[in-house]
Amino acid sequence: MIVFDLCCGAGDHRFEAWFASSESFADQQARGLIACPVCGDDDVRKAVMAPRVGAKSNRQASAAPAPVSAETPNAPVPEAIRAALAAIASKQAEMLPRSRWVGRDFAAAARAMHEGRAPEDMIHGQTSPEEAQALHDDGIAAIPLLVPFVPPDAVN
Repeated sequence: MIVFDLCCGAGDHRFEAWFASSESFADQQARGLIACPVCGDDDVRKAVMAPRVGAKSNRQASAAPAPVSAETPNAPVPEAIRAALAAIASKQAEMLPRSRWVGRDFAAAARAMHEGRAPEDMIHGQTSPEEAQALHDDGIAAIPLLVPFVPPDAVN
């Protein structure tokens, strides 16, 4: 397995992803199967990253940092974080089938519903950070999906 730092073309959001190999990343990227977890953009590329270089075999490894204990103030509790992420993923998986995929026309579709030119409907799709900000500035409710998913038109 190999981990890459990635970034999207729409908003230059940085995130990590694991792949079986460099070839696996290239294949998934070519097929548009990798999407930004922040904005959903599938124009994803490798970001500049520092390589992980192991210690020399003739050197003793430095001591690992002390683990964060449950008593540390403001320390996140891993179980609580996992439970919260699982609840978010579950709710999103429940809502997506009831929502209509509009692809890159998300901002236009949301604006048309807000202005009464289209019937109200639950939609999901992709938009740029600038378009999302314009929707927000105009009082149009839209939020990013918190759990990445593969757009329907990118599934085999």
